[in-house]
Amino acid sequence: MTKPGKKRARAASGTPVGSHHEEPGEGGVDEAVAFIAEQAAALRKLAERHKLDVLHYLLGMTKLEADEHVRLRSKRKLS
Repeated sequence: MTKPGKKRARAASGTPVGSHHEEPGEGGVDEAVAFIAEQAAALRKLAERHKLDVLHYLLGMTKLEADEHVRLRSKRKLS
């Protein structure tokens, strides 16, 4: 993690920041969504353990949204 107020250095490339172009080795949308779902699940457990009800709920919704995104993308790839 980075400290508040500091930004991570980004490798220089010809691609503008925020572009949907996938650079080799950076993973892709599917990998990003799977990572988000995995991390949301872990954070949700942590929120539950500490009785942070609203965070627990929101992280659960985040996980559901990520899982749905993965499901819909895999369905499109099969078509």
